[in-house]
Parts: sequence; C-alpha cells; structure tokens
Amino acid sequence: MAKTILVTGAGGHVGRSLVDQLAAKGARVRASGRNPARLTLPDGVERVRADLTEPDTLPAALDGVDAVFVYAIPAGAEAFAIAARKAGVRHVVLLSSHTLHEVADMPQRRPIADMHEAVEHAIIDAGLPHTFLQPANFASNTLLWGWADTIRAEGVVRFPYPESYSDAIHEADIAAVAAAVLTEPDQHLGESYFISGPRPITQREQAAAIADAIGRPVRIEELTPDQSREYLRRIVPEWVIEATIAWWAATDGAPCEVTDLVAKLTGAPARPFTRWAADHVADFR
Repeated sequence: MAKTILVTGAGGHVGRSLVDQLAAKGARVRASGRNPARLTLPDGVERVRADLTEPDTLPAALDGVDAVFVYAIPAGAEAFAIAARKAGVRHVVLLSSHTLHEVADMPQRRPIADMHEAVEHAIIDAGLPHTFLQPANFASNTLLWGWADTIRAEGVVRFPYPESYSDAIHEADIAAVAAAVLTEPDQHLGESYFISGPRPITQREQAAAIADAIGRPVRIEELTPDQSREYLRRIVPEWVIEATIAWWAATDGAPCEVTDLVAKLTGAPARPFTRWAADHVADFR
C-alpha cells in the first residue's frame, strides 16, 4: 500500500467517494481541492490546496506522495506530470475516457477524445508509472444534463433520444476501481481499463428508475436534435454539443458495450442505475 495517496478533485463525485473508500481501507490519504476548507473529509485525512491549472500549487501538494488520482485537465497536464516526476510519484491513476476508442465510428466525439488523449500522453511522456481508467458514461450525467432541476420543478425530463442507451457507471464504482488500483499498484501498471455499469440502460429506463426512487411520476418530453442543441448550449461548452448528440443518436435503440471489469477489479458487481437513483434521491426531490 502506498505511503501517501493524493486524491485531486476531492470535492467531486468520484474524488469524494475515493477519499472515503481509501480511508476505509486504512490508506494514508491527502485530499486536495481548489478550496480545501470546503472539503468534507473522514477523520485523519489531510487536506491541501491543489489546482492543476496553477502549477505553483502542485509541489507542496505532491511532497512525500507515492501515488496520485487525477482528473483529465489538459490545461494543467504537462505541469502536473513534470511536478509529479520531480516529486518522485510512483503511480498515477488517471480518470480518462473510453471516448478515445469511439472516434473511429463517431468522429464528432474527437474533441472529447483529444482532451483525454492529451493528458494520457503527458503522463506517458513524463515516464510516470500509470493506470488509465476509461469509463464512457457516468450515471451522474443525468445531473449534468439538468434532469434534477426539471424533475424537481415539473416532474419532467426533456431529452432528444429517450431510447438511446448508456452504460451508466456509478461514481462509487469508479472510485472503488481507483481504490483497488491505487492500493495494489504492481498488478495494474501500464493498464487501461474500460469500466462500465452492469448493463446498457436507456434514458427512458433511467427516468423511470429515478421516478421509482423519489416516489413521483417522471414523464419524458422528447426534444428534436435542434431543440437539444439549444438546451445544451446553456449547460456545456460549444465543443461538447455535437459530441454528445452523436453518442445519443448512435445508441438510439442500439445497446452500447459494457464490461465486467468493476467486478473483476473490486470483487463486487457494478452497482445498477437503480442503486444510483436511490443514492441520489435528495438531488431530485
């Protein structure tokens, strides 16, 4: 087990769960964020300020660290990799994306792939021992798309392709895989893992699962692609819009790929979307 593990972005869905799971394993954890005072941490977890886009914050955060969990932030990738190498970090676990393997069939997703590939290359080029986690779709994307706001206010989900599929992985499963990889590094160095939820699930099924969890009906209003573009412009950068719609269109009625790597790497099956909905009831009420 690593002497000290730094978890960057410890206030995010995955980072927060990872800190909790590592602490439960008895690991020595250092949690970082742009504003570490706001982090809610288990007893005994150190907090430190680190911002991947501010290189001056990295040396102190990395001092004495053996392993790091890091998000894919291209603007800070090269500076992070250099600082991690100078600090003697022996293992970097990057939350990357399966989008890298989708662009042959969906060239619209190239901007997302390029973002993650740039960070992977920075880590490789720095000679850092590494493991790349490559999920495709987070269960928490429903929050990104604004479902919580419209469900709370109107009991409705507005979406362009309700029969499109997602492999919807629970953030706690991403964290569980990261915790296993960080605490057993020798088995995972140099690997790239496509991790997913347990089965493909449609957007309509996700809305139904949320409805069951909150005990209220949730109806779907189907948007046209153009209506969806206007909606997305309010919540994501312009370069993400076509990449997102391309996925929805490609998986409309066509189940996406899933893997059993969560179970193989953690010893527990991946959590279904119904579990995610139950864990996030407060977001939708």
